Amino acid sequence: MKLGLQSTIVVSSPNAAKLFLKTHDPIFANRPVPQTSNQMSYDHKNIAFVQFGPYWQSMRKICSSHLLTSSKVNSFSSIRRQELGLLIHHLKEAARNHAIVDLSSKISSLTFDVICVMLFGKKFVDKELTAAIREGTSLSGAPNLGDFFPFIAFLDLQGLGRRAKAVNKVVDGFLDMIIEERLEFKDKNKTESSELFVDVMLDLIRSEEMEHQIDRSNIKAVIFDLMIGGVDSSSTTIIWALSEIIKNPQVMKKIQEELKEVVGLNKMVEESHLNQLKYLDMTIKESLRIHPVIPLIPRKSIQDCNVNGYHIPKNTDIIINDWAIGQDPCYWIEPQKFNPDRFVDTQIDFIGNKNNFEMIPFGSGRRGCPGMQLGLVLVRMIVAQLVHCFDWELPNGVLPSELDMSEDFGLSCPRAQNLRVVPVYRVCI
Repeated sequence: MKLGLQSTIVVSSPNAAKLFLKTHDPIFANRPVPQTSNQMSYDHKNIAFVQFGPYWQSMRKICSSHLLTSSKVNSFSSIRRQELGLLIHHLKEAARNHAIVDLSSKISSLTFDVICVMLFGKKFVDKELTAAIREGTSLSGAPNLGDFFPFIAFLDLQGLGRRAKAVNKVVDGFLDMIIEERLEFKDKNKTESSELFVDVMLDLIRSEEMEHQIDRSNIKAVIFDLMIGGVDSSSTTIIWALSEIIKNPQVMKKIQEELKEVVGLNKMVEESHLNQLKYLDMTIKESLRIHPVIPLIPRKSIQDCNVNGYHIPKNTDIIINDWAIGQDPCYWIEPQKFNPDRFVDTQIDFIGNKNNFEMIPFGSGRRGCPGMQLGLVLVRMIVAQLVHCFDWELPNGVLPSELDMSEDFGLSCPRAQNLRVVPVYRVCI
């Protein structure tokens, strides 16, 4: 199809997705660069939209080898436990008072706090910053006339470019402040090592192992990516999983029975328990099938090529419709039904890196999500703890079957309305 002047191919089946994301992955390793990204990527120095090549490979290596390794993710487990404990305490107070809780806001704040502590070593109560991050996420997925008709891009008819510049101004000032603080700290504590993401990246500025010299703008671009990806994708996934669990009480009961057996009613969930929670895992998979993190996965052809007998010119946009793939009745029985048991005897995984592409919520191939492991730890732990500690009721006598599941389309697809619930404390701790 043509989206404005741009030739575009929409991929809506697992077999076709495999062709683009595995068989011909090197040819489709680029991503379309939205106009708004120009203002928020520090001259294309981020990871999300930078063009495939040596620079992208170098920055991706930083993430996979220094920032998002298993040992690095595990080293922050105490932070995740502490921040989640604070939320549980707040929800216990709400349960005592039978108060209605805006769980969407609470989860968003929790993930923001966890990501900030991992990146910078402390939390920030900054409404302007959190608003800018939400705005940046929204702009990254907003349809823009300037992308479809490049010759009018300079007019910025929808004002998206101006909004992106405003986001960059807020975030840039914040990140400059953080970097100055960390440089001052490092000067005073030269022999002290740090696990913080920002410190690791500052150490790499003069590192001889880097193929490309990086500076402050590179650090800010990558950190902004991590903030948007870590906060938005994780919180959206958690809220959809909890929404589906609340809407399906039989699923909640089965998860709670599993938690009772593995954890017990006199203990909190620990990350060491997660690998034993098989039904919880299936529930999160089913939620990701119906509510994928990124419903439309963008790619762009690097060169002319032939795919399955079709000629695809260079610079053709490819949209992998993961939402449609997860709803395809040719591959899923009753696809609109929420049924975690469909994963009992299946080898389908999260990332389509083998031979199954029936669900690819984290993408696949070279441009698959580098933060998948961290995201899954956050999602599993938070969902497990909240379902373990509480039963959940809907306010004003609304039945679970009546819960509104409307979506708000964007880069991700969060709930159109925040999830408002009444917690009922259920464990003996």
